[in-house]
Amino acid sequence: MTAPFQIDRIDHFVLTVADVDKTCAFYGKALGMTREDFEARPGDIRSALIFGRNKINLHPFPSPYEPKGVNPVTGAGDFCLITETPIADVMAHLEGLGVEIEVKPSKRTGALGELNSIYFRDPDGNLVEVSNYV
Repeated sequence: MTAPFQIDRIDHFVLTVADVDKTCAFYGKALGMTREDFEARPGDIRSALIFGRNKINLHPFPSPYEPKGVNPVTGAGDFCLITETPIADVMAHLEGLGVEIEVKPSKRTGALGELNSIYFRDPDGNLVEVSNYV
């Protein structure tokens, strides 16, 4: 049986992080994301990373916001980000910041076809893949 509706896209996802400020600084310098602090409810200020039409909500460890995943821990994320910038230029920028590239440019498969990807880790150990479609 299929659902009587169709999911169009991901609006946001959550990373549980040890230090929200450190995470925002890293993603800002490394990937050009912008920090957005917002009031989820009166008096409840939260932080997110904004890029393009996308958003990553940040939940602080060890007390993430409700509702949350069953086992919210740092370093469990693994996600792919797409850029139009040549992957060699992205890698050079990251290496210039001292970010260790774990996997050099390699072929992978994305939602729309073949990718040229690199992999590195953020301050919490989340695996970040940055890719170009081939």
